[in-house]
Amino acid sequence: MTLPAMIATDVDGTLLDDDEKVSPRTRAAVHAAVDAGVHFVLATGRPPRWIAPVVDGLGLAPMAVCANGAVIYDPATDRIVSARTLSTDTLCQLADIAARVIPGSGLAVERVGHSAHDAATPQFVSSPGYEHAWLNPDNTEVSLDDLLSAPAVKLLIRKSGGSSAEMAAELAKHVTVEGDITYSTNNGLIEVMPPGISKASGIQQLAGPLGLVAGDVLTFGDMPNDVPMLRWAGHGVAMGNAHPEAVSAADEVTSRNSDDGVARVLERWWL
Repeated sequence: MTLPAMIATDVDGTLLDDDEKVSPRTRAAVHAAVDAGVHFVLATGRPPRWIAPVVDGLGLAPMAVCANGAVIYDPATDRIVSARTLSTDTLCQLADIAARVIPGSGLAVERVGHSAHDAATPQFVSSPGYEHAWLNPDNTEVSLDDLLSAPAVKLLIRKSGGSSAEMAAELAKHVTVEGDITYSTNNGLIEVMPPGISKASGIQQLAGPLGLVAGDVLTFGDMPNDVPMLRWAGHGVAMGNAHPEAVSAADEVTSRNSDDGVARVLERWWL
């Protein structure tokens, strides 16, 4: 592609190495692009409250498309710019479907307040018996009724020992307009977003006011939740460690996240 005007990158498995760090080489490449006037955006499944370590590692605070596109977050001011949510009616419908077609699964939701650390809003809320897909979860356990009682930016469906791909395929047979299904780990966890929401829609929300279109944007990703932005962008790059769906959606494949795959592409333009 011609010189990109915007770079949007996934975080885990892409920008970060296997130790969840920004390597010196990747940090230098990102700074070179930003110093040249390029807009740099994080596009992640992470909630806003998990962006601070990435900002610290980068040494800059770019705009962040969080929760797979449902939330636009400004870490420089710790402000939620916008949030798209699943209604309580939709959450209840999805919960009923999940109970029928993915028996034994547990539910959780992500909510947002006015900032990433809004103490007045319990942000990661799980139902009793929900088995977490990662260590040290910062969740609040509530009854299923309470979990479904407020709008959420995404619904998480978790089945320990399950296949995320198989779970997503089964749920998709029964979900039509209620939400968009994706996943960012193969560890028995799928996520349902508000209809029409993806990382691509979030990036578009940031690019539009700048007068930028898809052809101006370079994206990086590694998992199925990155597929929409890899397909949408003028040039989509999958990591060497990427899921086959991400590889298929991309225009090229770089090296692994542990081998500075993002930096190797950026260095074509900014050394």
